[in-house]
Amino acid sequence: MRTVEQQLDIVLTQVQQRPPITVALDDARGLFLASDARAMSSVPAFDNSAMDGFAVRWADVESASPEHPVTLRVVADIPAGSALDPAIGPGEAARIMTGSPTPSDVDAIVPFEDTAGGLDDSLVTAVVRRAPKAAGMHIRRTAADTAEGDIVLAAGAQLGPRQLSALASAGIAHVEVAPRPRVAIVSTGSELVPVGTALQRGQIPESNGILLAGLAADVGAEVVLRRVVDDEGDGPADAVAEARALGADVIVFSGGVSAGAYEVVKQSLGESMEFAKIAMQPGKPQGFGAAGGMLIFGLPGNPVSAAVSFEVFVRPALLRMQGAAGIHRPKRMLPAGTDWTTPPARRQYLPAVIDRTDPARPVVRPATAGGSGSHLSVGLGAAEAYAIVPAETERVSAGDLIEVMEL
Repeated sequence: MRTVEQQLDIVLTQVQQRPPITVALDDARGLFLASDARAMSSVPAFDNSAMDGFAVRWADVESASPEHPVTLRVVADIPAGSALDPAIGPGEAARIMTGSPTPSDVDAIVPFEDTAGGLDDSLVTAVVRRAPKAAGMHIRRTAADTAEGDIVLAAGAQLGPRQLSALASAGIAHVEVAPRPRVAIVSTGSELVPVGTALQRGQIPESNGILLAGLAADVGAEVVLRRVVDDEGDGPADAVAEARALGADVIVFSGGVSAGAYEVVKQSLGESMEFAKIAMQPGKPQGFGAAGGMLIFGLPGNPVSAAVSFEVFVRPALLRMQGAAGIHRPKRMLPAGTDWTTPPARRQYLPAVIDRTDPARPVVRPATAGGSGSHLSVGLGAAEAYAIVPAETERVSAGDLIEVMEL
């Protein structure tokens, strides 16, 4: 059997990136930067007050104390958004609000709570009872966070709400990003019927379509086609033609790739794909090909097998296609919270939960009593991670350190 890494290398060598596009920030959520985003303006863009209070000359107030307060004459009022830069002479102050630009003549801010009158009568005098510790206190300096021209986010970063906010704060209105991969999802099987249909003997609800479409969308792809084909005829080839007409970059089949008599993907696309056995459980049968600029994945049909296979092979390809800085989820080691069996000579990807009953010592457990059975679709919904057990491990015992990929 081929190793997981060998199969993934075959997949990744076929990945091609489409030319980048430029979009407005409002349209960039979930996309990946295709080039470094550099600040168009400094953050902060000007020296400004970190407190509501008075802008002062520190030398005027450095000796202030409750026993010996210092009284200053207020000569200006500076609200947020003001362009004023009033002259502040010795013994004078300006009332100032948080975020307002600090006058050029001042070098400290005295918060209202460090004065006798606070906000009351603050346009006449400021009676300072506690001095700032040093010159420069409570003043946010220009470019203290980022200077104009600095890299705000590097190429490969995914743009979520926090990242978009950071770009906006640096004056960046448009970004160069990788376009969303266009993905077609095709479920195969004559037993599949729409969800909600009254089931007859031998029929099951079609669930892989919504599973794989959701996983693709979670990684930034645009799902352009979802359909079901039965186990007879040339449905997969027809689906490939339809996906290509829609401009799909990737088509993902589930089912029809194993060793049975009705493996429709093998029968229909055998000349376009290679079918291999991978040393993993679940997910041993895999199909893959690349034709006409479109990647073709053939995943097993059982839901857990399809989910694991997507995670191991399709997700990294979609991320590489978008130029993501990292194409694998982070992993960590956790002790097993119970014993479980492992398949011989195959790496196990076990749907798992993390038991945090003891926050100082979380442990990993199978998500269901059925372990990694590839048909346990309901148990898959409880999983928050995959426990990854090496092929050479014969059995997991409670306390063994296990590699865990959180989902």
